[in-house]
Amino acid sequence: MAKKKKINIVYSTNQNFDYDYDDEQEEDTLPKSEQKLYVSIDRKQRKGKAVTLVEGFIGTDDDLKDLGKILKTKCGVGGSAKNGEIIIQGEHKDKVFDLLKNEGYGVKKKGG
Repeated sequence: MAKKKKINIVYSTNQNFDYDYDDEQEEDTLPKSEQKLYVSIDRKQRKGKAVTLVEGFIGTDDDLKDLGKILKTKCGVGGSAKNGEIIIQGEHKDKVFDLLKNEGYGVKKKGG
């Protein structure tokens, strides 16, 4: 469900005026084989604590959250999924890579 942006319209003489919102439609989720996900370890802005970062997901927020939930459950840790990326607490780069590969996603490791 797309949220409407708040537009400040002060006055309109048209009684039937309805502002056309530029709705940003969510992209359809690409098939697993067409996805190109990047798995890396990140420590920036986290007080030195490492997280596993999965970037490059193209699709709906619900599908992103479902994939994030699967990864968090299999790794036995917490995390979050938003803005097209999944954050898994801790260093689980190899495990997440293998899990995504087994699910059928196109995956690449990023970084050392």
